[in-house]
Amino acid sequence: MPVLSCPAQPRPRLPLLSRFVLAAVVALMGAGLPITSLQAASPLLESVKQNPQLAKRICNDLRQLNSRSVSSNSPEAIAMVSQSQGLAPTDAEILTTYVVGLHCPDVR
Repeated sequence: MPVLSCPAQPRPRLPLLSRFVLAAVVALMGAGLPITSLQAASPLLESVKQNPQLAKRICNDLRQLNSRSVSSNSPEAIAMVSQSQGLAPTDAEILTTYVVGLHCPDVR
């Protein structure tokens, strides 16, 4: 009896941002952050999704740092976001990663 075969179809890939966020969550879990920090990240990220003006302000601040050759994930940038948003450094790092990935991929 002949064997029927289907051409292999590529698996659907997650959008780039989804892969980025998933990688960030896995990295945070691997770094030993408590689950509560990950749970707190959701409302934090949702607040930026609901307030794109906030994301634009953060992007502009990060672009200014970039103009001085300061990376968006540097301690200086994280401290700036932490202070301006009243966040713990870990939350500021999560927020910065999310904002750059979603709103200003030109920021380095």
